[in-house]
Amino acid sequence: MLLSEILKDWPCTVSGSIGMSVRGITERSGNVREGYIFVARKGAKDDGLCHLQEAIESGAIAIVVDRNTTINIKIPDNITIIAVPDGRKFISYVSSKLAGDPSESLTIIAVTGTNGKTTVTHFIGQLLNMCGKQAAVIGTTGIFSNGRKISMEVPEMTTLPAEFLHPLLKGCLHAGMEYVVMEASSLGLSTSRLDHCIIDIGVFLNIGVDHYEEHGSKQSYLSAKKKLASIAKELVVNADDEQCMALVHNSKRPTIYFSETMITDVKATDGLYFTAIPGRHNRMNALAAVTTLSSLGFDRMELLSLCQQLQLPEGRLQRIEESGVTVYIDYAHTPDALHNVLSSLRKECTGGLITVFGCGGDRDHGKRPMMGEVAAAFSTQVIITSDNPRNEDPLRIIYEILMGIDDMSPNIIVEPDRKTAIERAVFEAKDGDVVLIAGKGHEKTQQVGQMFFPFSDSRIAKEALQNKKFEIN
Repeated sequence: MLLSEILKDWPCTVSGSIGMSVRGITERSGNVREGYIFVARKGAKDDGLCHLQEAIESGAIAIVVDRNTTINIKIPDNITIIAVPDGRKFISYVSSKLAGDPSESLTIIAVTGTNGKTTVTHFIGQLLNMCGKQAAVIGTTGIFSNGRKISMEVPEMTTLPAEFLHPLLKGCLHAGMEYVVMEASSLGLSTSRLDHCIIDIGVFLNIGVDHYEEHGSKQSYLSAKKKLASIAKELVVNADDEQCMALVHNSKRPTIYFSETMITDVKATDGLYFTAIPGRHNRMNALAAVTTLSSLGFDRMELLSLCQQLQLPEGRLQRIEESGVTVYIDYAHTPDALHNVLSSLRKECTGGLITVFGCGGDRDHGKRPMMGEVAAAFSTQVIITSDNPRNEDPLRIIYEILMGIDDMSPNIIVEPDRKTAIERAVFEAKDGDVVLIAGKGHEKTQQVGQMFFPFSDSRIAKEALQNKKFEIN
C-alpha cells in the first residue's frame, strides 16, 4: 500500500515523500524490514528514538514520532518523517489497513475480566467447534485453530500488539476461520491494541484486584476495562459483578446478562449440564460462554447440552493423580482467583488441602497479603514460595505475603525454591489429600531478573508423584 493512501485519512504532519510503497509497520527496531514504517514511540523502559539508526539501516522508509522532540541523528533525505498525535493508535490503524482490514470479515469475540479470560475464550471456541463452526482462540496460552495449538512467532502476551494481531487475523481468514475469540487484557485495551479491530461481542466477566500499579491507579484500571464497552457492538455482562455492571451502566450497546441464579435454574431443570465442570467459578465461565453464543443466535438449550464435553485449558485446574494424592495445577494469581479455586477444592476434597503459591515480582504489591490470608483460611498447610520474582527479591515478596497471615502456625511454611516447595508438598501429602500448585499454570518458564529458565509446575509435580510412588512401593 502506498504511504499516501495510508496517510490520507489520518491527522499528521509530513516531511518528505509519500509516494513509496509500505510493506509493514513496527515499533520494534529489530523487526524493521525493507519498506517498513518505524514508529519511534517512547515506552516505559525504552525510547524508540534511541534505535533510529538501527531501523534506518534495516530498511525503514519512514519514521513516525508522536511528541515534540529533537532527533539527534542525521536522517537521510530519502527517509520521510511523520508526526502523529498518538503513535499507538497510528500503529493500530496502519496494521489493520496493511492486512486488508480482516476484522471486517470475521466475527470477533473479545473477553475481558480479572479472572477467567482464558477459560471462557477456550469454552467459547470449543462450543463453536461443537456447533460445526471454524474458530480460532488467541490469548495467554497461545493461538489455537479449531482446538489445535499452532506455533507462530508472536510475543507471549494476553492481547497481541496490533502489528501482530491484524496479520494473524488475516491468516485466520485465509484459513477459513469464521470466528476469532480473544482475550482483551486491561493493558491491551489501554494501549490501543484493539482500537481498529472490529469487535462484535465484548464479554465482561469480573473485576478484581490486579494490575492497579501497572495502570497507576484503580480508576485507570477500570477505565481500561470500560473501553471494551465502547468499541464492541454488543455486550455480554456478569450481572453478579457490581463493577462490571457499573462499567456498562451508560453503554448504548445491546447487552445480555448472565448470573449465578441462571446456573441454579439450569440445575433445577437438568442437573447434568454443569456436573463435568469443576468449581463454581468454572461453571460461571461455562455460562458466560453459553450466553455469548446465545447472543449470536445459537440455541441455548443445545449449547447447555454440549457443556458436558467442555475441557478446561492447560493449567486451569489441571488434575494429576497418583498413589491416592490429587494435584491440581492452576493459574490463579489474584486473591479472587485463589479464593475461587480453594473454596471449590475445599468442598470436594476428603483429606487435607496443601497449597503451594507465590506472587510475581514487579506486579501489584497490594494483593500479596490478601493472597496469604486466602491461602491460610482454606488450606490445612501452606507452602509459600517464589513465582516469577523478576527484578524483586523473592524473600521480600514472601514477607509481604506473610503480612496477611495472622496465625503463623507450623502449617505455614516458607520455601523460596519453587521446585523444592512442590516436591515437599507432594511427598508430605497423605492418601486422600489434595495439593494445589497455584500461580503459574501453563507457563513453561520462570523469570528471575531478566533471565528465563525452563520451569513447568506440572512436569515437576508429575515427577514428584512418580518418585513418591516408587518410595511407597
